[in-house]
Amino acid sequence: MLLAYVAYLFFQLKTHRQLFEPQEIEGGDDDEEEAVLGFGSALFWLILMTIIIAVLSEYVVGTIEPTSQSWGLSVSFISIILLPIVGNAAEHAGAVIFALKNKLDITLGVALGSATQISMFVVPLSVLVAWIMGIQMDLDFKLLETGSLFISVLVTAFTLQDGTSHYLKGVLLLLCYIVIGACFFVTRQPAHHANGNGTLLDVPTGPMIVQVA
Repeated sequence: MLLAYVAYLFFQLKTHRQLFEPQEIEGGDDDEEEAVLGFGSALFWLILMTIIIAVLSEYVVGTIEPTSQSWGLSVSFISIILLPIVGNAAEHAGAVIFALKNKLDITLGVALGSATQISMFVVPLSVLVAWIMGIQMDLDFKLLETGSLFISVLVTAFTLQDGTSHYLKGVLLLLCYIVIGACFFVTRQPAHHANGNGTLLDVPTGPMIVQVA
């Protein structure tokens, strides 16, 4: 997966970068936007924000399991649905702003680029780093996680294959996300959750704990 991501970057940035350049629209506005920050300032703020986010992430990860117990939600729902919505709020806002400016190529680059980076680079890299640190971690995803990823890729591919966009496609993508979120919401409910007959549900409730070798 790491080799595939490196090959993708080499393809996008080196050999076939012309395929990913924005296309000029005839009769459109040719005025170029001036950069707000220079390269040095942008690099400084990027490093600073990365350090701050890394520190805050430690606190967030430490509160997932207590929050799961106090709210009565599964760890999977909090970490896969709720946490990415809040953590990627700025990214989502940027994608919407670019879409409103009719810059769909940048919007897709922000949305799909982030998803590709997480699935093809961050996840396998995390596993390798965990091995180095002596932490037991692998890519053995459960059926729901694997099925959600597979369906998401298929739906996105079929949505983008004709190169057009309209509100119906957005509605379908949102409904697909809601269905996936509902699946994680009803999975691994707490033991005190009762069914329609008033009896307790017999479901696994153990927290997802990373074991240290």
